[in-house]
Amino acid sequence: MSHQDVNRGYWAERAPGYAETARRDWAAAEPYWGIWKIPEADVGALPDIDGLDAIELGCGTAYFSAWLARRGARPVGIDQSPEQLATARAMQAEHGLEFPLLEGDAEAVPLPDASFDFALSEYGASLWCDPDRWIAEAARLLRPGGRLVFLTNSPLLVLCSAPDSLVATDRLARPQFGLRRVEWDDEEGHSIEFHLPHGEMLRVLRANGFEVEALHELQAPADATSRFEFVTLEWARQWPCEEIWVARRE
Repeated sequence: MSHQDVNRGYWAERAPGYAETARRDWAAAEPYWGIWKIPEADVGALPDIDGLDAIELGCGTAYFSAWLARRGARPVGIDQSPEQLATARAMQAEHGLEFPLLEGDAEAVPLPDASFDFALSEYGASLWCDPDRWIAEAARLLRPGGRLVFLTNSPLLVLCSAPDSLVATDRLARPQFGLRRVEWDDEEGHSIEFHLPHGEMLRVLRANGFEVEALHELQAPADATSRFEFVTLEWARQWPCEEIWVARRE
């Protein structure tokens, strides 16, 4: 079974649990990043997006696209989960904010070349899609000079997360060489993620015409909380469990 099929089934089961968090995210006045909700004002990963055509690759409930729209962008969201998109459309109606939402694969977006100035993924394609395929697709969709910004887990977190463990430890539990497709089987179901070491990520980005402008390795704030249990605050205060890449299409 393909990773798309596996993950589509996984999100069909998990989507109802994200409806309530979607309400909080859509209601937030300013963007924030990741499981610790670090304010964009403290990170500075987003360019000035006012007036830009933007696409969110693996948009889920599309709260980030909503934030982009409020900052003056013209976003389009694409996701392969009809259940997540149903929540996104309900949020659009509730907030009176309209932008296109497409059901589809972020590795094969049904839109023309050079359609966008900005591409984003926050735990969307950046986690659930094959990096060689989705980054190539982002490059195809962007105009020259366009930027790609994406957040995903740090490779260090994955290296410290054993396949049979529910939480990261302070010990390496996986080899770095060969790290790529990671399958999880737990009480939440079977899912397939993709994680690359930094050297491999640089290779993929450069091979697709991107120049890396920044890599933000995020430290959880001292007073942060998270509803996720795969990493503790103590861990995320010492080592980055999430990172944001910023790259420009040459």
